[in-house]
Amino acid sequence: MRCPFCGHSEDKVLDTRVQKDGGIRRRRECLSCKSRYSTHETVMLSYPFVIKKDGRREPYSKEKLIRGMQASCQKRPVSLAQVEASVERISAWLITRGEGEVSSQIIGRRVMAELKLLDDVAYVRFASVYRTFKDVQEFVEKLEGDELVDMIETNGPQLSLTPINMREPDKDFSGNN
Repeated sequence: MRCPFCGHSEDKVLDTRVQKDGGIRRRRECLSCKSRYSTHETVMLSYPFVIKKDGRREPYSKEKLIRGMQASCQKRPVSLAQVEASVERISAWLITRGEGEVSSQIIGRRVMAELKLLDDVAYVRFASVYRTFKDVQEFVEKLEGDELVDMIETNGPQLSLTPINMREPDKDFSGNN
């Protein structure tokens, strides 16, 4: 670390504090000019490049992912904190894969799996834009498939995307048969 006042490269740390964002704030004193200054240290993570459908490569962007998921969750009971937590899980998952490049399709599948856990409507919205379908039947078949099972482990029950007729017209559910 170089002193911002004199450029000297030696200093001593007077105080170290962990910040709420996970970074570290250090109060330093230059050994040459005795000036004091603060530094903020954060971990720099190396995310993989995203390979788009057309073959372009671009850096992974949490902000872009948040915007896309927020658009799917518009007017739904999903908070920004829930979306951000999902993006953090996706980002951590990408880093643990240890790859330098990852296909946008793989990220899209992971996003769909996260949205399915948050809100079925947001999931369907994202899937309808993310994938191309010939007709509604193909859309329902693909969304009902087990293609996301390997992306997220969940122990909770999942709702069906197709309506279930809860009441048969011939039966009286009041207990009076």
